[in-house]
Amino acid sequence: MRETTGWGVFVGLALLAAIGSARGWTQTPEAASSGTLSQSRVYVLEQMPVRKMANGGESRDVLHGALATGEAVGVHESVQPAGATPSPLHTIQHSELITVLEGTLEFDHDAKEEKVGPGGVIYVAMGTLHRLKNVGDVPAKYCVVQIGGDTKK
Repeated sequence: MRETTGWGVFVGLALLAAIGSARGWTQTPEAASSGTLSQSRVYVLEQMPVRKMANGGESRDVLHGALATGEAVGVHESVQPAGATPSPLHTIQHSELITVLEGTLEFDHDAKEEKVGPGGVIYVAMGTLHRLKNVGDVPAKYCVVQIGGDTKK
C-alpha cells in the first residue's frame, strides 16, 4: 500500500511538472492539432478554446500529437460542476492519468467506487469501463493525460 501511495505522488508530480501549472497553461490554435510534439513550449489557459458539455461542465484541449519517442498523447483540462450529472460509463482504447486539481471526484470502475481529492491521481487502464462523478459541493477541476491507443484520433 505504501508503495502505491508513493507511486501516485510521483506520477502526480511528474504529470504536473510535464504540463505546467493548471493556472498557467496556454494554447494557441495550432497547439491542439495533431502532429509530432518536438519542441518545448508553454500552453496558456486563457488561450484554450472552451467546449461546453451537456451537463454544464467545460473542457479545454491542451494538446494532441505524438512524442518524439512515438507515443500518442493528448491532454485536456475539465471542470465538472457540483451536482452535475456525470457522463455515462464509457470504455477508452488508450490509457489515462488524471490529476484532480480542485474538488472531489468519484472514480467508478470495475464495479468499484473510489473517491479522490486535490492532488490525487487516477490511473485508467486501456479498456476500462468507467466514469468520473463530482461528489463534492464545489466544482471539480481535473487534468487528463491520454497516452497511446486511440489518442491519435
